[in-house]
Amino acid sequence: MAIRPTPGRSLVTGRAIADIVRSATLGSYGVTAFAGGPLARLFARLGLGQPGLTIRIEDGIEIELDLEVALGVPVAEVARQVDSAVRYAVGAALGQPVGRIVIHVDGLHVPADGAVPSGPAALPTGIRPRDLADSGTDVA
Repeated sequence: MAIRPTPGRSLVTGRAIADIVRSATLGSYGVTAFAGGPLARLFARLGLGQPGLTIRIEDGIEIELDLEVALGVPVAEVARQVDSAVRYAVGAALGQPVGRIVIHVDGLHVPADGAVPSGPAALPTGIRPRDLADSGTDVA
């Protein structure tokens, strides 16, 4: 006996989308945390918001992320990884594509030992100044 789908609607809350986006983002290579000051973290604990994450659902799904990235990883590559992971996770979970993702890198995570690379040898090779702008993702 074949089961026919029943037409209807489903409702997904912004909080559920935020959980999907948060999980996909933190699982991406090079992302160490969401950026956000003490006030944003307080709001998160009170359940009034999620620091470093803004979701708008109007004509489509728009996501804005404020991230902290590990020192020494190419920022453009991290942005591409996050963009891909978030688009896939939201698309797989909701069956609806993400319209726009804006990624802001608000800080670099320095290792606990405080060893900061110095000099030109510490910079990644093969990355030109325009690579970030030409990556196709809105990164600020």
